[in-house]
Amino acid sequence: MRTFELKYPHSFEQGELPETVSAVGFFDGVHQGHQKVIETAVIEARERGMESAVITFHPHPSVVLKGADQVKYLTTLKEKQEIMEQMDVDRLYIIRFNKELSSLSPQQFVDHFIIGLNIRHMVAGFDYSFGHKGQGSMDNLENYTRGFFTHTTVDKVTMDSEKVSSSRIRKLLVSGEMEQANELLGRPFILEGLVIHGDQRGKEIGYPTANLQVDHDSLLPKPGIYAVKVNYKGATHYGMANIGTNPTFTAEREDLSIEVNILDYDNDLYGEMLQVEWYRYIREEERFNGVKELVERIAQDEREIRSFFAANGME
Repeated sequence: MRTFELKYPHSFEQGELPETVSAVGFFDGVHQGHQKVIETAVIEARERGMESAVITFHPHPSVVLKGADQVKYLTTLKEKQEIMEQMDVDRLYIIRFNKELSSLSPQQFVDHFIIGLNIRHMVAGFDYSFGHKGQGSMDNLENYTRGFFTHTTVDKVTMDSEKVSSSRIRKLLVSGEMEQANELLGRPFILEGLVIHGDQRGKEIGYPTANLQVDHDSLLPKPGIYAVKVNYKGATHYGMANIGTNPTFTAEREDLSIEVNILDYDNDLYGEMLQVEWYRYIREEERFNGVKELVERIAQDEREIRSFFAANGME
């Protein structure tokens, strides 16, 4: 897959680009609904003998339009790119969202980023909108095609009679409902981070942890203890993770840390990148009366996590 980072105006000439079928959307999380849109484009491209493409945007429009200080994403750009490559997308266009882009009329947007990128068939979800103040929609898209391209509108994907959406997944994650969130995502929720030096307490009590520094824009699940898998250099390990403030040792701390104890693994991982898959919320973080009580509870957590993976055929 080839990735292109664009801004308005881009410098591509239509004639220089292959004819493509493109899915268009923000696609944060690349959840089951998004996957339906992208898969539709990939299949349509194969049937037409064209390349498949995805057009996405960064940063989130609310950062530009509403002045939001920070948006917490379900997927980083890197993760989004990796998922789309796994879905056999040929070309990924990442368009820089800014005020100039937001002011384009629907026709200007279509002329520049659909017709201008030689997209012969466009695929988007039923609720996709484009152009200034979202004046363009899949309902009126035909008014802007200039006869150059055709389009497919993908209906909403539902689970439990409710639309699969990024906002719904966010609510599940911040309430610790990990298994339900993963079902909507169609895969485990992932956080990727760099292993940095911590306070070494985990090693001292017999449960060494990898302290992760993740992208500051990444959404963190509800603080607490989790059953996780850790992907590192092509191998997958089982583990238990803690998102929290370590209240037993740091009563006044407010910033959250992410610590992962990889089961049956004790090699030095400082400076390495780990990918953590989140499977189940085990319990809230607690303040214990001393190290002995803490270790006893961690041992109980370990037993529960091993049992969870074994019961679900993951060991």
